[in-house]
Amino acid sequence: MKILTCVGTRPNFIKITRLSECFEKYNSVDYKLLHTGQHYDANMSDVFFNELGINKPDYYLDAQGDSQVTLIADIMVKIESIFKKWKPDWVIVPGDVNSSVACAFAASRNGIKVAHLESGLRSFDRTMPEEINRIIIDDLSDLFFITEPSGTKNLLAENKNADLLKFVGNTMIDSLVKFMPKIDASTILKDLNVDGEYAVLTFHRPGNVDNIRSLKKLVGLLSKIASKIKLIFPIHPRTKNNLEKHGLSEVLKHPNIVIAKPLGYLDFLHLLKYSQFILTDSGGIQEESTFLQVPCITIRPNTERPITIDIGSNQLMDLDEDKIFQAISKILSNRYQKSQIPQLWDGRASERIVDILMDTAQ
Repeated sequence: MKILTCVGTRPNFIKITRLSECFEKYNSVDYKLLHTGQHYDANMSDVFFNELGINKPDYYLDAQGDSQVTLIADIMVKIESIFKKWKPDWVIVPGDVNSSVACAFAASRNGIKVAHLESGLRSFDRTMPEEINRIIIDDLSDLFFITEPSGTKNLLAENKNADLLKFVGNTMIDSLVKFMPKIDASTILKDLNVDGEYAVLTFHRPGNVDNIRSLKKLVGLLSKIASKIKLIFPIHPRTKNNLEKHGLSEVLKHPNIVIAKPLGYLDFLHLLKYSQFILTDSGGIQEESTFLQVPCITIRPNTERPITIDIGSNQLMDLDEDKIFQAISKILSNRYQKSQIPQLWDGRASERIVDILMDTAQ
């Protein structure tokens, strides 16, 4: 059996770290990895391929495009040329990024079966490009690998075949479990000269950082939180540029705000694990903080990962300084009770996925 996994962005590299070693148990599998190049720079590629022990990709597309549409088109054209030379039985695509929807579409049009990691997640917000991607990929898929109960519920509501819905757990957690000794060994806190209690911030979504009104709210919030606890802020280039553009970057000089350059996986997860709380607008961090049992406040109107809300590890909030500060004060006064870890988030999702795919060859 020939299997191709397609990745293109750093968060999705994390989701596939264990697939290769799991497929190696089967002599009958020809397993290959394709990197579209959607996210690529030498430093980050070194981090995610060397640090996480991911094999060098068998195919690299060097995707180009000055818009989402042209990027998707370039990926589809380039991957189709590969399919003409080496046609896999299955194409595995993780998540909801442009690389995944492009590879899924090209595979489907070439008669290749598609397996979707993180299938069925929905924010029900069609203003998010990722939501459209999730829906399209699931409509093209032949097998649905589900991370949480909402995925099953959503796919059944969309009339997907129940026999093809496979609740396997979360491959992102597989990486956390596998690399926990290295995460614990990170020296990032020493490198940043941070001791004592701290919190972690990440902000990059356009709704939070692309207009001056939101940025002013963010600046006020950071100043207020920094009066209570040290903040470590691995700042996204978009956020930094917009703060500078609007003359709001002075907050970054606050003595209790530690600005960090973009971090590798191990260093960043070390920061998350030992923080008092996380303030973010990211998707994956909601899941990582849930497994680490660190309280998370997500500044978004919705989430495609409702299990994190249901079990109480994550709170959805608007960019409201007073309400966020009240939630943080509750956490810091030790009134936060650790949540449970979701079912099947046990580090073995990749093994279940591989076993299921192998069963299709019987």
